[in-house]
Amino acid sequence: MVNVSDGYGSSILGYPRIGPHRELKRALEAYWRGALDKPGLLEVGRDIQERQFDELAATGLTQVPGNTFSFYDHILDNALLFGAVPSRFEPYRDAMDPLDFYFLMARGRPDVPPLELVRLFSTNYHYRQPELDADTEFSLHPEALLDEWDRAIARGIELRPVLLGPVSLLLLSKAGQVPGESEFDTLALLDKLLPVYEELFEVLAKRGSTCVQLDEPAFTSERSDAELAAFARAYQRLSKAPLRPRILVTGQYGDFGPALGILAATNVEAIGLDLAAHRVRPEDLAKIPGIRRKRLYAGVINGRNVWRADRYVTLEYLNELAQVCPDLVVSTGTTLLHVPYDVLAEYDIDGNVADRLAFAKQKVGEVVSLAKALTDGPSDKWRKRPTEVHFKQKHAVRQRVYAITPAMRQRESYEVRRAAQQERLQLPPVPATTLGSFPQTPQARQARHELGEGRLAHDEYRKRIESEIEATIRLQEDIGLDVFVHGEHERSDMIQYFAELLDGFATTRFGWVQVYGSRCVRPPIIYGDVSRPAPMSVDWLTYAQSLTDKPVKGMVTGPVTMIARSFVRQDQPLYETADQVALAIRDEVVDLEKAGIAIIQVDEPAIRELLPARPEGRAEYLRWAVAAFRLATSGVGPATQIHTHISYSGRAEVVGAIEELDADVTAIVATRSIEWVLKALTEDYASGHGLSHGVGPGVYESRSARIPDIDELDELLTAAAAAIGPERLWANPDGGLKTRHYWQLEPSLRNLVAAARRVRRRAVTAGD
Repeated sequence: MVNVSDGYGSSILGYPRIGPHRELKRALEAYWRGALDKPGLLEVGRDIQERQFDELAATGLTQVPGNTFSFYDHILDNALLFGAVPSRFEPYRDAMDPLDFYFLMARGRPDVPPLELVRLFSTNYHYRQPELDADTEFSLHPEALLDEWDRAIARGIELRPVLLGPVSLLLLSKAGQVPGESEFDTLALLDKLLPVYEELFEVLAKRGSTCVQLDEPAFTSERSDAELAAFARAYQRLSKAPLRPRILVTGQYGDFGPALGILAATNVEAIGLDLAAHRVRPEDLAKIPGIRRKRLYAGVINGRNVWRADRYVTLEYLNELAQVCPDLVVSTGTTLLHVPYDVLAEYDIDGNVADRLAFAKQKVGEVVSLAKALTDGPSDKWRKRPTEVHFKQKHAVRQRVYAITPAMRQRESYEVRRAAQQERLQLPPVPATTLGSFPQTPQARQARHELGEGRLAHDEYRKRIESEIEATIRLQEDIGLDVFVHGEHERSDMIQYFAELLDGFATTRFGWVQVYGSRCVRPPIIYGDVSRPAPMSVDWLTYAQSLTDKPVKGMVTGPVTMIARSFVRQDQPLYETADQVALAIRDEVVDLEKAGIAIIQVDEPAIRELLPARPEGRAEYLRWAVAAFRLATSGVGPATQIHTHISYSGRAEVVGAIEELDADVTAIVATRSIEWVLKALTEDYASGHGLSHGVGPGVYESRSARIPDIDELDELLTAAAAAIGPERLWANPDGGLKTRHYWQLEPSLRNLVAAARRVRRRAVTAGD
C-alpha cells in the first residue's frame, strides 16, 4: 500500500477526466468527424492524464489515484481490460484499429447498435453496459494502465490503480441469452474472471505497485444472499493471492451494508466507505469484527455535490472514527467525476453563494486540510469559525408552499380527460411524435453564443431562433408526424435553460460535468427559494403553434428532474425544494394552456434516479416525488393533455408510482429492452397494477447513429399494440434528438411514421 509514514493519510477515489476546458470533448468530436488524427487524440489524452497526476501530487495528497482516465467510459474500459468483448462485435475486431473498435462498441454505427447506455446508480453519469454470455472468455490487456503507470513513475509519482471490482463488473453487465434457459446469470462467470484479476495483481506487484483500488459500488444497493456469497468468495480468494499489491475495496454511492462485514472478515488491507452519503456511527463501526485491523478510507467529503463541508463537524467526526480505526485515510466518498473542476473559474456567481462552493480542486484541498488537521490539530486559519451564511429565503415562496392543498394535486378522472382531449385533438390511433429536441444547428449555437457575449441584440436573436423553429415545423409536416415539437433551439440544455430563468438557481459558465462520452452538462445550483419571475417558454411555443394546425407540444422539465440534475441546497428536505420548483413549473404549464397549447410534456426522466438504493425510504420518496409532479401538472383543464417522459424501471413500486403520476401519456425509455418492458406492462395491466393511460414505449434509441428500418419499428409497435391496445399506444423515439444529425434523424422519423401508419391501418381494419 502507498505508505502513510507520519500521521493520517489523504486521498481521493477519482477525478474529472474531460479536461478543465473540455479538451477531451473537443478532441473526441474532432476525431469522430475526421478533423483530428489518432496521434492527435492520443496526445490530448496523455496531456490530461499527466497534468492530472502532476497536479494532484502537488496538492499534498499522500495517495494519487490512477487509471481513472477514459476516452469514453471507464466501465467499458474495465470490461475490455479483462477481454470481455461482446460476441456480436467480434466479427469487426480484426479489421479495425483498436481505438475505432472501442468507439464502435461505445457509439455504434448505422448497421451496428452500440452497447446499451445505462445510468450509473443515482448519478447523472451513463455507462455503456458490457454484454456477457456463457461463452465469454476473459484475458488480460493492461497496456493502457501500465503506460500511465510508467509515465507517472518517471515523474516520481506512484499511482494507486483504480479498477472496477470483479463482482460489480459482472453485476453491471448485461446478460446474454442461453438456448433453453430464460436468463443467464452473469455471476456464473466469476470463477473465470478472478484468475485474470490475480494475473493483473501479479503484473502490478512486479511493476512496484503497493496498492490497488477495487470499486464495488453494486454493493451499496440491495443485494441477494447469492450475490453477497459471491462477493465473499471473490474477496476471500483475491485477498489470498500469492503475489499482489495491497487491496483497497470501496463502496461508493451509499451504504456498504452487509458487504462491510464480509470485507472485514477477509485479508483485504483497506476499505473505503462513502460516509458523506451514509454516515456510520463510530460505535456501530466498532462492533464489526476485524474492522480495527483495516485501513479505513473515510469518505467524508461528498463527491456528488458542490457544497463545502463543515470542517469543524467533519474533523470532530474523523477524530471519533480514528478511535475505532487508527489507520485512517481522509478521502472523498466517491470519485469526483460528478462535480466540475474549479469554482475559481466562475467569476460571476454571487459571492455569498460562491463562498459556500467546492468543486473538484477545492474538494481535494478539503481532504488535504482535514488530514493535516487530524494529524497536527487545526491551524491558525481554523481558529475563527467563519460567519454562518444562510441560504436565500423568500417569504412569498414559503407562504405559497404552506398554502398548498390536496386539491391542487388532483385533476378530473382520466376517463373525463380522455374524452375531452379526443374531442379537442382529433388524433388518430398510434399517433407519431418525438420527445422534444431537434438537432442544434451551428447557426442556433452561434446565435446563443453571441447573445450571451452581448454581441447580438435580442430582437435579432429572436428572429434567428424563430427561423430555426419554422424549419423544424416544416420538416415535421413533410415527415408526417401527428404531434409536433418546436425543437428547443433556444436551449443548449433543458435543465440549464429553465434554471437560468428561475430565481433561487445559480448557473455556471465553466462547471461542466461529463454525462457520457463527449456529452457534458453544467448542472445548476439551487441555493435559495425557487420562483418563476416570468413565463419561460410561452413565446417560443406560441410562435411555433402559429405556424401549423397540428398540435405543438409545450416542453417543460419536471420538478424531480430539476432537482435530480442540479446541485441542491442542503438546509431543507428535498420534498420542500421539489414543491417550490413544482409551483414554478405549475405557473408555466398554466400559462402555456392559456396561450392555446393543447399538449404539454412535463419531463421526469430522473424520477427513479433519486430512488433510495435500499428499500428503506423508497415509499416516502415516491410519495413526495409523485406529489410534486401532480402539483406541477394539475392546474390545467381536462382538455389539455399532459405527457411525461420517464426511464422505465422493473421495480413494482416504481411502476405503481408512474401510474400515480396520472399523466395522460407516458413515454418510456426502453428501446432495446422493449420486449421485457412490454411483457411487464401486459402482466401488470392484466393484474390491475400496470399503466392504464396512454403509453409511448420508445422504439428506437435516440442516442445511437443507427437508422431503424420500417419492418423493425413495425414489429415493435405491433408488439406494443398487442400489449396495451392501439388506442393507448403512441409511436416515438426513446429520447430527444439533439445529438443526432439531420441525415440520421429524417430517415428514422420517416420510418417511424410509416410503421405507425401500418399499425394504425391494421387496427382500424380489425375494428371494422
